[in-house]
Amino acid sequence: SPRGTDYTLDGNWTLPTVDIHEVERASADHGYTIIDVREESRYQGIHEPIDLLAGHIPSAINLPFSLNLDQNGLFLDAKRLRDVYRTALEGRDLGKTIVHCGSGVTACHTILAMHLAGLSIPRLYVGSWSEWSRNNKPVQRDAI
Repeated sequence: SPRGTDYTLDGNWTLPTVDIHEVERASADHGYTIIDVREESRYQGIHEPIDLLAGHIPSAINLPFSLNLDQNGLFLDAKRLRDVYRTALEGRDLGKTIVHCGSGVTACHTILAMHLAGLSIPRLYVGSWSEWSRNNKPVQRDAI
């Protein structure tokens, strides 16, 4: 596990990633958890300001990255982050967790939050919703 490892910022992402094919398989496997960190209205398919399609990857759960922040926009402390994620992910195999957002950036925010909380570092789906929604993959909309 990468927990406790020192990371350097050398311009190369060295943490675990998955590609679109792995996400598609994980979407059909109830043993995996796919976390969509976009705001709820984008996840539900109500509002999509960037991509051509609104909605989310089937079976993904929505834990907006804003859950990581306090009222001042600062990261919650480690204990509060741990409480947020342990409650939201109770009973799930954290070793089979994938995080994504719209384009792969704010997902990193949640990866850091989970690390600060002392949890396993999930895999990043770099292509995120932008790639998924442009490649004829199944789309779920909760708001329609």
